[in-house]
Parts: sequence; structure tokens; C-alpha cells
Amino acid sequence: MSTDFLPIKRIDHLEYYVGNAKQAAHFYDRVFGFRATAKLGLETGSRDRSSYLMEQGKARFVLTSALVPDHEINRHCALHGDSVKIIALEVGDVESAMGETKARGATVVQPPRAQQDSHGVLKTGIIKYAGDVEFKFVERGDYTGCFAPGFQSIEAHGSEPVGLAAIDHIVTNVHLGEMNYWVRWFEKTMGFTQLCGFTDKDISTDYSALMSKVMEDGTGKCKFPINEPAEGKKKSQIEEYLDFHCGPGVQHVAMNTRDICKTVRILRERDVDFLRIPDTYYDELRDRVGHIDEDYDELQDLGILVDRDEDGYLLQIFTGPMQDRPTLFYEVIERHGSRGFGLGNFKALFVSLEREQAKRGNL
Repeated sequence: MSTDFLPIKRIDHLEYYVGNAKQAAHFYDRVFGFRATAKLGLETGSRDRSSYLMEQGKARFVLTSALVPDHEINRHCALHGDSVKIIALEVGDVESAMGETKARGATVVQPPRAQQDSHGVLKTGIIKYAGDVEFKFVERGDYTGCFAPGFQSIEAHGSEPVGLAAIDHIVTNVHLGEMNYWVRWFEKTMGFTQLCGFTDKDISTDYSALMSKVMEDGTGKCKFPINEPAEGKKKSQIEEYLDFHCGPGVQHVAMNTRDICKTVRILRERDVDFLRIPDTYYDELRDRVGHIDEDYDELQDLGILVDRDEDGYLLQIFTGPMQDRPTLFYEVIERHGSRGFGLGNFKALFVSLEREQAKRGNL
């Protein structure tokens, strides 16, 4: 049995580059129920950027914007819109993580670096991923601060949480022909293995298609599906994303919940738009999936999808884009044993996405 040369404890956080961190923090608070628990900015000694740490369950988002006009964050937002810049993974030893990945071909963006304050030492290192996305390795050790040096705790007075518990998986879109490159990169550089894969026969309509492979670490805690467009009669949803994001990047973030019906009801009350699946999807759902703990009529009313595999079943739903660009969106997922990604739902989901794409004039 081979040794895991890159043991990962968990997904530490996602950092988004956004046009206005304060407004973005308000949105994620009031709509998605994340609490702002710490801040970095002028008040804490940062002269070029402002960041808000948003938390719900075990999920952490960092929303960062620039304080000066000529800044990489502004250039990133001008090119991509608000989007995920950094996927941070907690490790036990940053020096080892950076050394092992560099030796296997990773492009180093930031060598191992230690930041220290009165709460201890935090170590980080960064490598390049697809497009402008980066992986950051974080070694927390005995660091006891609220998040990282430069951040100060703030009193969290926000909206009630909606029940999001953790990040389930993070999906990246890449150009045609690049998916297998990044599969090999994950295998060689990160020591990940392929959990499953889907071809254009699995995910297609008469007009467009995509292909996808899912990579995961040795513990199964970190899952990264990679999508690429497949050739079709018209432009696929992946091509639309690549056009408006101006290159590869994180397409959607899937969030676990223990009660998807409750979570979706609250999000709908807060005006979150979800992709709507045709009611015909539910006609044969009971026969296809079998017994579940939830009420099928309620699932249909809320537009929640269901799929079953050999390990159990899952429930899932997808939001519309989070901004005017048809790029980043979210998935809400509740798992009952299933480790899959809703293969039985792909056809209905793809049709729904294609319908929204046509409304935007991008099909």
C-alpha cells in the first residue's frame, strides 16, 4: 500500500476575490446565513485589501477586495467577475506539502511562509491550479487566533443560518482537451485518485454535452470534479461559463445540509433563484429511486432532485448564477450513504441549464 505523501485534514476555506467585500459579506449573511466572524482591513493594519471571514457550520469563506485601484484583485475581478481565487487545504506540515508537490511538478506561487502574532504561528504555501485558481496549504499547528494574523474577531450579528454544514465538493470547468491533463496532475502532484467519471453519453442533450471526472484525496474528504465541454451542435453550459469567466475556474461549490427541505425553503424565502426541473421529472421518480425518508410531494414542490446508487441516495438542488455573468453558482446536497454526484439527475439538470442558457442568448 502506497504512503499518502500529501495527507489533508480538511478543506480549510475558500477565498473569493470580489469587487466589494463589505457588500458581498452582507449578501452571504442575509441570503445564505453565513456569519461574519473576523475581518482584515484598514482597522487591522492592512493597507491594500479588505477581507471578511464568513462561517456557517464547518464551512468558511473569505471574501476579499482591493483598497487601491492598481491591484491584482481588481484585475482578477475585471477579468473573471467575483469568483473563487484560492482553495485552502489544511495540512499537518506545509514544508512537506510544498516540497512533495513541487517535486512532482507543481508550479509554486508562494513558497512556505510563516506569519506570527500574539496567538502563535500560521504557515502557508501556494501552488497554481487551473486558470487563475490556486491551492493554498495551511498549517495551523498551535495557532489560537480567530483565523490568521492580521484578522480580528468581530461580533457576529447576522441572519439565522440556513443549515449549511460543510463544503461537499468543488467543481472546476476547463477547456476542451484539458480535463485529462488535470486528472493526471491531481494523480501525480497531489496523490489523488479518480472516484468516478462521466462521458458525453451520460451528460448530453440533442444540442450540447459535457464530460466530467471526479478526483478525491486519500481520506475521501476532498472531492474535485473537473468538467470540460464535449463537441455538440450548439454551445454547452461549460463553454458559456468559459466565455464569461474568461477561462477555467470554479463553476460551483456544493454545500452539505442535514435537512435540504428546510434549507431550500429558507433560501427561497430569501429570494435565491434555483434551477427549475420540469414536473415530468417526478413522474417516474418513485419507481426509479424507491423508498426514501423524505416526502416526494414536498421534494417536487421545492424542485429538489433525488438519485440512488449502490451506497444509498442523495438529494440535491442547484441555484442560478450568483451574479449577472453566468458563472459561479451553488449546489445544496443532502447525502444518505451515497458517495455519488447524481448521475440519474444529469439529463434533467442539463436540459434545465440549457433552457436558462437559451434565455440568455448563449446556446
